[in-house]
Amino acid sequence: MKYIVLTVIWAVLASCSTVSKEIKTKAHGEKVDVFREVKEWEVVPQGFADLMIKASIKTHLEGHYLLELKKTFHGKPGYPFLINLGGQATTWKVDGQQEVMPDYDKKGRRNPERGEGMKYILEKRIRLKAGSHKIFFGLPSENYFKEIEITLKDRHQHILEFKPIYRTSRRNVPGFLSGVKEFEVFLDGIAVGQQP
Repeated sequence: MKYIVLTVIWAVLASCSTVSKEIKTKAHGEKVDVFREVKEWEVVPQGFADLMIKASIKTHLEGHYLLELKKTFHGKPGYPFLINLGGQATTWKVDGQQEVMPDYDKKGRRNPERGEGMKYILEKRIRLKAGSHKIFFGLPSENYFKEIEITLKDRHQHILEFKPIYRTSRRNVPGFLSGVKEFEVFLDGIAVGQQP
């Protein structure tokens, strides 16, 4: 039994190390001319597309856990969102807003962001060439990343949204205090991978 437990612990630590290395590698882009940030929706020139990147996550407030590592950004200003698009990398740092959400949403469903915490919302517009692109989305503070591929139409304005799915607690109820499990990704409201 002791060997099984040690094997599981080793596998988890090795997995975390691999994820951490991948995030560090992708944070250092080799290119600088793949995309540029734009402030507002503008007329998109031929051969290009505009992409609004939206992502959010809720974390506990700073000091919520007594033994939390100092390196985390939970509840602190400057929460990092990493994007690597075609080899160009950028880390956008977002200051959160403290919020308290009710236990249930308007439809009577259990709210995974219920309670007091810090909500971080990223919204950035970029311009890049129309066509297919591979995007690396990472949260260094969560040791999480996701890679997707999308296709952008010429002279169009698109919205790419990353929506968090939180882990379940011991009571089998999803909640932000348990940490992020996964992100659902939508391009113009359609789940990525399900585009026609």
